Amino acid sequence: MFDWAFAFIHLAGLLAALGYAVYSLVKGNAARFGLIIALLAVYYTFVLHPAVLKEIARRRGLKGGR
Repeated sequence: MFDWAFAFIHLAGLLAALGYAVYSLVKGNAARFGLIIALLAVYYTFVLHPAVLKEIARRRGLKGGR
């Protein structure tokens, strides 16, 4: 249960950061928008992407084992 709660809280934080970036762009602060988007991209690449690839491989392995 803790894993689900952690995942949803984490997702909410990422969506909040993305929302703030869009809000900054709407308010005319393109530099802040670009910085937040760039940092989110770096965060995804180094922290989240390896876990996503592992989960995809795990699910493919479950399908192939049937």
